[in-house]
Amino acid sequence: MTSVNLYKQDGSQNGTIDLNADIFGVEPNENAEFEAILRQRASMRQGTHAVKNRSAVSGGGKKPWRQKGTGRARQGSIRSPQFRGGGIVFGPTPRSYKYSLPRKVRQLAIKSALSQKVLDNALVVVDALNFDAPKTKEFAGVMDKLKVAEKVLVVVTDDDKNAALSARNLANATVVTPAGVNILNVVDSQKIVITKSALSQVEEVLA
Repeated sequence: MTSVNLYKQDGSQNGTIDLNADIFGVEPNENAEFEAILRQRASMRQGTHAVKNRSAVSGGGKKPWRQKGTGRARQGSIRSPQFRGGGIVFGPTPRSYKYSLPRKVRQLAIKSALSQKVLDNALVVVDALNFDAPKTKEFAGVMDKLKVAEKVLVVVTDDDKNAALSARNLANATVVTPAGVNILNVVDSQKIVITKSALSQVEEVLA
């Protein structure tokens, strides 16, 4: 069983909390993380790039000059690629860059990344993040009390709306729900701040 310190919102320690060793205590697998990150970044590409080939450009219905007798090379259309304004050869066309990765590999990747955060002492578990109203300044103060000044991933439940609204305006903070925790956000963050209730939901999702 893996355990980490449990903190209060004011930054004081409130004992320890046990983590699921099957999620937060696995041996990090860099290859699985790399493949999962590659897959996620590929799926984020829009793939809307396009050029006009010779069938899409306008004009070119008439043979520019007769076949023989001019001394020039034979041509069938002024929209051939060698002409100015002609179609593009082998240019990019709209496509999807998404590709599949086995579910077990994806789960191993996120578990590896979370386990690495535990090994790096970069996982901060908080009892709760309670705010009477969305206040970015107050949330920044909580991060100072928790001694979190780096790029942080904040994981809260859907019930913690004020906390989510308070954190989203911070330049160095990314806010997600337990269901939205992904490999790219985990690896890209230097620290993870997660509430106790969100932690239990993450363990349910990845169990």
